[in-house]
Amino acid sequence: MIGKVALVGPTAAGKTAVGILLAQRFDAEIISADSVQVYRKLDIGTAKPTAEEQAAARFHLVDIIDPDRDWTLADMQEAASTAEADILSRGRRPLIVGGTGLYVRALTTQLDIPTVPPNEAFREQWRVLAEEHGNEYVHAELAKVDPPAAARIHVNDIKRAIRAMEVFAGTGTTLSALHAKNREEAADEPSLIIGLNYVDRRILYSRIEERVDIMIEQGLEAEVRDLLSAGYTADLKSMQSLGYRHMCEYLVGNMSLAESVDLLKRDTRHFARRQLIWFRGDNRVQWVFMDGKSYEEIADEIAETISKALNP
Repeated sequence: MIGKVALVGPTAAGKTAVGILLAQRFDAEIISADSVQVYRKLDIGTAKPTAEEQAAARFHLVDIIDPDRDWTLADMQEAASTAEADILSRGRRPLIVGGTGLYVRALTTQLDIPTVPPNEAFREQWRVLAEEHGNEYVHAELAKVDPPAAARIHVNDIKRAIRAMEVFAGTGTTLSALHAKNREEAADEPSLIIGLNYVDRRILYSRIEERVDIMIEQGLEAEVRDLLSAGYTADLKSMQSLGYRHMCEYLVGNMSLAESVDLLKRDTRHFARRQLIWFRGDNRVQWVFMDGKSYEEIADEIAETISKALNP
């Protein structure tokens, strides 16, 4: 008998659409494993489930905090645990859906999060270095002590980069090494993790570019303008996510809209590659390739796998 069931994969692979179909088939509710969809007001750029999609299946960990609130992995674990207990208490099944690899790892294993307390003096030191020498400098320093973390953390995600440095300074062990230890000591309860992907990578990249075009048509620029007008500054963690930082760069005049969109498409492709690298490193993931198949066909295929795992 399996414990957790998760649907993972790169951005734009179709996780939400397939997840809703699976939730309907198994009387399940979705626990989002997405690190940005937790923020209220960040809708278009996060490809957040629409009102219609949220009516078709219940989602948890979506739209639960304001954009200026700090949100940690520990916060996510606590919120997900509460959601899971609520779902089970009503006789329904939790279904984890998302592409944030660390969230999926935390939700499907007994992930022991480093308990290094915040060191504000340390953080301020590195923030100053970032201001003086650029985010690239801090990222390069991180790469010297923790190359896997540097490969995983975007150069502009300065808060996560500094946190990884902070963990190393506080423990003498890299964040990546601590994550590897967690993988080795994962709980024995098996999880069924299904990964969505395409054999032909060009299909995924085409879907990414189409998604970005749709975001622009839906009003991503106006959404970011409204966020900035409401006082949510460009340096917030939420505003440094894909799409939002790109629109901020355009709105402050650092690049044209066309350049911003092209950069967003490129960075999203790179992000998808990093997601695939992460999930391919998890030997629990069972890959389902979507080339030439409808969402319904994919859901039927996965539902058969889930049914066999639930009733061995």
